[in-house]
Amino acid sequence: MTVTHHVRVYRSEEDLPREEQLAWKIAQVAADQVEVEPEVVDMIINRIIDNASVAAASLTRGPINAARAQAFSHPVSTGGAGATVFGAELDHRTSPEWAAWANGVAVRELDYHDTFLAAEYSHPGDNIPPILAVAQHAGKDGRALVRGIATGYEIQVDLVKAISLHKHKIDHVAHLGPSAAAGIGTLLGLPVETIYQAIGQALHTTTATRQSRKGEISTWKAHAPAFAGKMAVEAVDRAMRGQTSPSPIYEGEDGVIAWMLDGKDASYDVPLPAPGEAKRAILDSYTKEHSAEYQAQAWIDLARKLHNERPELADPANIAGIVLHTSHHTHYVIGSGANDPQKYDPAASRETLDHSIPYIFAVALQDGAWHHVDSYAPERAARPDTVALWHKVTTLEDPEWTRRYHSNDIAEKAFGGRVEITLTDGSKVVDEIAVADAHPLGARPFARENYVAKFRMLAEPVLEPAEVERFLDLVQRLPELTAAEVAELSIIAKPGLLEAAPAPAGLF
Repeated sequence: MTVTHHVRVYRSEEDLPREEQLAWKIAQVAADQVEVEPEVVDMIINRIIDNASVAAASLTRGPINAARAQAFSHPVSTGGAGATVFGAELDHRTSPEWAAWANGVAVRELDYHDTFLAAEYSHPGDNIPPILAVAQHAGKDGRALVRGIATGYEIQVDLVKAISLHKHKIDHVAHLGPSAAAGIGTLLGLPVETIYQAIGQALHTTTATRQSRKGEISTWKAHAPAFAGKMAVEAVDRAMRGQTSPSPIYEGEDGVIAWMLDGKDASYDVPLPAPGEAKRAILDSYTKEHSAEYQAQAWIDLARKLHNERPELADPANIAGIVLHTSHHTHYVIGSGANDPQKYDPAASRETLDHSIPYIFAVALQDGAWHHVDSYAPERAARPDTVALWHKVTTLEDPEWTRRYHSNDIAEKAFGGRVEITLTDGSKVVDEIAVADAHPLGARPFARENYVAKFRMLAEPVLEPAEVERFLDLVQRLPELTAAEVAELSIIAKPGLLEAAPAPAGLF
């Protein structure tokens, strides 16, 4: 049975034993040797496939080239065998923290992998690169890897359910550092004390502002979770060497809650598994069918439905205005409520367009589809009829959609809204959607065959057919894999592909 832990700020003169601190309680969950349920194992396999899919599609993009070059500027560290990097040959390895960095950037670059949204936002699949990198370096088998990933998902989802970071303009990867450190602790079978120290260090070093997702969004958006994963690996190494971290990191009067979140009078109720309780939080998360910010998923599905039913809506000459009535987050982060002129700029970066629901809805309405490359192409964004339609799309917060967004009832939790399209003749088209088609409660929930199909589609241009089959065969045997097989759990690019996309020189 899940236990709810009440977390508040403590003055320095108050006694808060470490056993009562949130970081310690997270570490206790990580150290619990409970077995992973078959349903959870299957979903972990799905998400490793999902990560490999989006990493494959990103292999030759600039941020990945740079991150990979940085990683290979560092040799395999002592004490282990090193870790693989997406795209490279399996025997071309680097130190695990740098593999976590390079692979984390590749996974996040297209914003196309799994998500969980509650009090905070997250991509819990970001836990996989650092945990896998350490598993390869330390020679861990598939069963240990499964247990580590289950913990990473559990802790991140539980923190996201309870503690809002974005309200205080703190980037969501502040929940990723602790969850990845906890997952690595589970993987390695570390004691509670060591995991506790690693969690404190990982959180302390990964609190940053949300400017990375505001205005003209930069390539750092993909690097931010990779940095958190890298810090988690380094924090675990440091803690294993007996070094300590700021404490109490959450509850201290100069800690994260008091000064970065809700302040000295704040309190939160954080749900965590009870001792012996299975870690099932991955089952609450969901992946993306489309390469766009998660709040855009349902809107893309609604737009392509309208495209098929009412093709005249694609012509801006027929449209007086389009209003998307939606949640607070969709309106203020990716909608017109953000007051970011870049969200309506045809010359905006891909990262910015990915966070512009007016752009995304307009393109999906015209095309009846969404493509991870073509839909963001500069010539697509600059098409005059698209710009005309795009500039007629605005968003508006609707309290009911905000309530449903934050609902703790999975059955009514929603990430969509209602669209009202006013035509030039004065008539209106009104429709709504609650969740994306691929959501567990959607029209076509993603299952193993969908994850495999997504991998095949994205990998086909960059991997040899035999490599696609090798990876799929390996990953679907995950719990049975030996340490030697875990060491091969990566993807190898077609010959010459990476050499054709060299990265600029840097310091290393």
